[in-house]
Amino acid sequence: MGAGVMKSGGGGGKRRRRNRRSSQPMSEINVTPFVDVMLVLLIIFMVAAPLMTVGVPVELPKTAANPLPGEQEEPLTITIDANLGITIMTTPVAAEDLIPKLRAVAAERESDRVYLRADGAIPYEAVVQVMGALNAGGFNDVGLVTDMGGPALDGTDPSGTDN
Repeated sequence: MGAGVMKSGGGGGKRRRRNRRSSQPMSEINVTPFVDVMLVLLIIFMVAAPLMTVGVPVELPKTAANPLPGEQEEPLTITIDANLGITIMTTPVAAEDLIPKLRAVAAERESDRVYLRADGAIPYEAVVQVMGALNAGGFNDVGLVTDMGGPALDGTDPSGTDN
């Protein structure tokens, strides 16, 4: 596993000649430290990956709607928490500063799609007011984010079993 020395046998004579091959190192690569380092890095990334998803904690309402298709650009998300606090991505924004900030963001983005996340406990009026601000800020394609598994309103159970 490590570097070793090859010795050549033989020679019964009194006089020993120095052979150039007698102290030549073996050319093997020891991969054990490499594997150890890779396993440690794998564990670090497995632990760190879930921590890199950042968001504002909200209790999303459940619905039976299908998810929207993905985009090339990172989606812009607006979050309204249970205390009616508004957050653009991860930056809290005051309600009176929302439209100017949205206009500045819209000028930098190619897509006008925005995802609105709202806590299920807040009044509908607050959600509609933020949707109006999104429209005034230049975002016309608004997607409402919900959790899956809610009622389908057609008499079927979302889990697949009938009541």
